[in-house]
This record gives sequence, structure tokens and C-alpha cells, in this order.
Amino acid sequence: MKNIKASVVFDGQPLTIEDICLLANKQASCELSRQTAFIKRIDKGAAFIDDLLKKQGFVYGVTTGYGDSCTVSIPLHLVEELPKHLYTYHGCGLGSHFDAPQTRAILAARLTSLARGFSGVRYKLLEQLAELLRQDILPLIPQEGSVGASGDLTPLSYVAAVLSGEREVVYQDKRQVTQDVFNRLAIEALILKPKEGLAIMNGTAVMTGIACLAWQRAEYLGRLTTRITSLASIALRGNAYHFDEKLFSVKPHPGQNRVAERLRSDLQLTEGAPRHDIRLQDRYSLRCAPHVIGVLEDSLPWLRQFIENELNSANDNPIIDAEGEHVLHGGHFYGGHIAFAMDCMKTAVANLADLLDRQMAQLMDTKFNQGLPANLSGAEAGQAMLNHGFKAVQIAVSAWTAEALKLTMPASVFSRSTECHNQDKVSMGTIAARDCIRILELTEQVAAAALLAVVQGVELRGNVDALSPALKSTFNQLREHSPLLTTDRALEKELRLCLELIRKQHWNLYD
Repeated sequence: MKNIKASVVFDGQPLTIEDICLLANKQASCELSRQTAFIKRIDKGAAFIDDLLKKQGFVYGVTTGYGDSCTVSIPLHLVEELPKHLYTYHGCGLGSHFDAPQTRAILAARLTSLARGFSGVRYKLLEQLAELLRQDILPLIPQEGSVGASGDLTPLSYVAAVLSGEREVVYQDKRQVTQDVFNRLAIEALILKPKEGLAIMNGTAVMTGIACLAWQRAEYLGRLTTRITSLASIALRGNAYHFDEKLFSVKPHPGQNRVAERLRSDLQLTEGAPRHDIRLQDRYSLRCAPHVIGVLEDSLPWLRQFIENELNSANDNPIIDAEGEHVLHGGHFYGGHIAFAMDCMKTAVANLADLLDRQMAQLMDTKFNQGLPANLSGAEAGQAMLNHGFKAVQIAVSAWTAEALKLTMPASVFSRSTECHNQDKVSMGTIAARDCIRILELTEQVAAAALLAVVQGVELRGNVDALSPALKSTFNQLREHSPLLTTDRALEKELRLCLELIRKQHWNLYD
């Protein structure tokens, strides 16, 4: 993976999607700044809350209930108990748990936001969060239960509880009681200060951490789909001039043009190259591939902007301005930008699955595959009637594609009024992010199958030596793990291995 570095430093300065992904994949360590000025700035917010309590005796979420219960006053002698009640009653998540990379991304996203210094928490709390990342102590966080405003309350309650030594974690690949792990590692559980429970939970860290991972996977899938399209064009004897530079100069979407440029390079199409006996117009799944992939490619910059702006924001409520001595009440916990980004990304990614599915259909069918064997079977003539090649794989691809397309319904439009109509317009950002991850998983499965199929088609065509160096490299790398399919064999293991290589971004594509 690109941009490997020894550590990611949390010091209140902006971080990138790549920083979060490096931490999520254990390719960098977490480092919390120990600069005196940074520590003082963080602690000043917590001190301001304490001072305000002494002077005025009233702060939302500190001496009041939460949300619709903000009119309920909390006696000062009970204020210290409020954070524990907050994370306790939100402990109602259900569904599967976030996996290890996703949980690391969530922790990193929350630490990024709190390090901005506008949440009224102690530096000690930041240290505890950083320690979870450093020691890879991962809160067991259910995926379901957040409406994305007031932030990711229910899933983040599991982070708050773990910081306090409660609930369960995954440590050394085992599900364990948090306090048992803390005891073994001599970690002291936090007793959260009045504003700190709210600061941890009332933000967009879950949807944002997941969005960072989704962005990186989507970016790679766009490149991989382009490479598969190049191989499909070879296998189907496609018309490479559909990607001509002059042709694309008249429709100047930059991402779309980058895709066409990559296809030209793969197919060794240069200006003035002789034309061969080729069809005038290929079917859309080849001819329009840059236009399909280009939608994602052109969306990536603004998707990055949405995600990184959210990542580097203070997104809880209230915002604590210790320098100006203000408590600012607002709605920065609303995850609308992430919801919109994920709804858009999942549609663009599902279209990649649909594109590859259509290319796969062409490869299988003798009416359209320009003389290749039915279902890409590599069986000898005497065994052809017994062997079915990629027939079942294509059916599976159709199933995975259909499921991906079904999930493209935008989550953000399904806002539900909740919490006594205090949270009467919510973002559904976390549901959108989870949908996006599922569509990415399905599309990666489609890509794994398509990659096996196009390599089979190219080899059956018999022109491997004529491939460009880039295509030959991809071909050879795939063949190291999956030989030519001659006699029918179960392909599940090869598909799973190819899927694993895709998720590790094994192929270097268009550097």
C-alpha cells in the first residue's frame, strides 16, 4: 500500500483518509502529541467546564439531561454520575460487530475530532483512546442502532464504556472482558468527567471512520475495473479506438479521460497506430466503460473533501470554546455530508459491478464472444460436452450484482423523527456507510470473478505474448494462483484467494 509511514501523529492538525486507513490496517502506529502547548490547549477546555460549573452551575449535558431531557436539571452532587448513565442506557446496539480494521478506524476518527480541542475533555482521555489504538484493544461495537444524529450515540457508547473499563473488547484476537484486559496491562479505567461521555458519543466517528475505509476501497476498485476492462477488450477482440484521445477531448470530464488514458495505455493504442479488422462499435459495456468508471473517478476528489472535512471537524455538542470562554450549542453531530457521500459512492460502485456483470455475460455467450468457447470452457473437444467452464460463476456474478444494485436506495432520505421529536431530522449516515461497505464487498466479489474470467478469455484467445507489459503482469500474477480452467473444478478457493488479493490491493495499477 502507498504512503506507508511509521506513525500517525494526533496533534490537532488535519489528518487524511490515508492516515486513518494506515492505522486501521496496522500499517502505522498511533502517536499522541506530547507538546506542552497541545496538552495545555486540550486541558484548558476541561478546566473551563469545571470553572463554568463553579460560577454558573449550569451546562447542557453536564447539569441537565440529554436531548429532549435537557430541561431536566441534575443536582450538582449527582453530576459525576451522568456520563456513566449516558453510555449505559445507550448500550442497546444489535447486529454484527464492526471488524478490527473498522473499529480501529472508528477510534482514530474520534481521536482526530477530540484532538481539535473544542470538546471540553482532558488530555488524559485522549491518552486512553490512543492507548487502545497502540495496544490494539478494540471495543466490541455492534453495527446497528445509529440514526446519524445526535451522531453515532449507540455505537460510540461502547467506546465510552470501554474507556471506563466496562463491556467487552477484542484483544489478541479474543473476545474478552475489558476490565480483565486492563488489569493485565496495568491500564487504569477512566472515571469520565461530566462533559466527557457526551464528547465521546455525540459525534460522527463511526460513519466517518467507515467512510475513510470505503473511499480507499472504491478508489482501488475503479482502477481494477479499468484493468479488467482492458483484458475483456482483448478477450472479446474489442475496438480500442473507442478510447481514442481525440474522441475524449470533446467530453472533458477529467476522471473519465484518465480512465480512457489508462485503457489506451493497456491496449497499446498510440496516435497513428494502424487499424485492424475490428468491429465499428462494441457493446456499451466495453465502449462506454470510461463513462461508467469515470463517474466514480470524477467523484473521488469531492468525496475526499466531504470525508476529510468531517474527519477533521469538531462534531459534538455543545462546542467548547475555552479561549473565548463560550459554550456553543449547535448540530455538528449531524452526519449529512457523510450520508450524502456514502449514498453517492455506493451508487457509483454498484455501477462498476453492473459493468463487469455485462462484460462477463458477453464473454460467456457464443452469440457475442467473437468465437470463444461457450462459458469460457477450456476443455478439449472430446470432453467439451461434459464441462461447463464459468457457467455457474456467471450466475453467481449476476446474483452479487443484483444484491449490490438493490442496496443503492439512498439511506439519507429515510430520516425518522425520534427521541420525543427532539431528533426530528436525522442523517442516517451510518446506515449509508454500512450499505456502502456491503456494496463494496459484493462488487469486489464480482471483480474477483471477472478477473478470473477475462484472464481465461485472453489465454483461450491465444495472444498472451502480444499483451502490453502492464496486462501481461496482471495476467501472470493471477496465473500464479489460478491455472487455466480446462476440466471443471470448484472455483470457490480461487475466488476467495483472488478476493483477498483485491482487498490487500495486491495488483499495482496505473501508478
